[in-house]
Amino acid sequence: MIKNKPTLVILAAGVGSRYGGLKQLDTFTNHGATIMDFSVHDALQAGFGKFVFVIRKNIETELRSVFDEKLKGKAEVAYVFQELDCVPKAFQNPQRTKPWGTGHALLMAKDKVTENFAVINADDFYGKEAFEVMASQLIQTDKNSYEFSSMAYFLKNTVSDHGYVSRGECRLDSNGFLIDVTERTHIEKVADGLVRKDDFGNFVPIAEDTIVSMNFWGFTPKCFEFGQALFDQFLEDNTDNLKAEFYIPTVVNEILNSGIASVKVLKSNAQWFGVTYQEDKEIVKAAIQNLQSQGVYPTKLW
Repeated sequence: MIKNKPTLVILAAGVGSRYGGLKQLDTFTNHGATIMDFSVHDALQAGFGKFVFVIRKNIETELRSVFDEKLKGKAEVAYVFQELDCVPKAFQNPQRTKPWGTGHALLMAKDKVTENFAVINADDFYGKEAFEVMASQLIQTDKNSYEFSSMAYFLKNTVSDHGYVSRGECRLDSNGFLIDVTERTHIEKVADGLVRKDDFGNFVPIAEDTIVSMNFWGFTPKCFEFGQALFDQFLEDNTDNLKAEFYIPTVVNEILNSGIASVKVLKSNAQWFGVTYQEDKEIVKAAIQNLQSQGVYPTKLW
């Protein structure tokens, strides 16, 4: 029996503007499984004992109808909301349509998290082994420590054939710990490799074997000591920027700069895949079908 089972925080408040709809509730198998279904299934098997969904209120009913019954008697479930008005009134703007980003979503989960926890995106398929590696790390980490972790992927395995993606570019030291992470908001495939936009909007090459974060982080509750002051400053700095987002890598860099915390970069052989564009859907469906035919997953998850 696993004591102090870790929690999984699932970021599901995105609007899917490039996808053209709610990726988090789209289905990818003949039995109607979402990508989230696979993440929850894998996490349960790996030893996670609680699930916290960060969502918008307008999808609460639909999401509860999907997961409350599936997780009944198996794990604790909580829902928290990331809305455009979850910021001080002075910074609310009726013209803003996008949530405030993954870093803000992380801060929203604070009151529901008491154990070590992992954070994932709802629309990324991380793979069974990735959850096993992360769960093992979290279970053996002191919840009062500042020892955090991140699941690593190679950039070339995470890009879309159908347009640009954003990824957190990671810099590691010789011992496999994170030095810093830079949010690259525009990376795309070109004829002879991969390129990203620099701060001036120019395209520059980026290596295919660059280690990137796919927003799969492992934290102790101590991580909530970071980020709030930074987010408050972010709001001040971006009052008129309706598309500005506060990312988890921004919080992680604050953690690293504090000098009291570390982020260990974990590796697994799990294959990541995800949907940024509608055209990615068939690729993901085929990949899942392949895993099912190999016996990695049953045809019907639940």
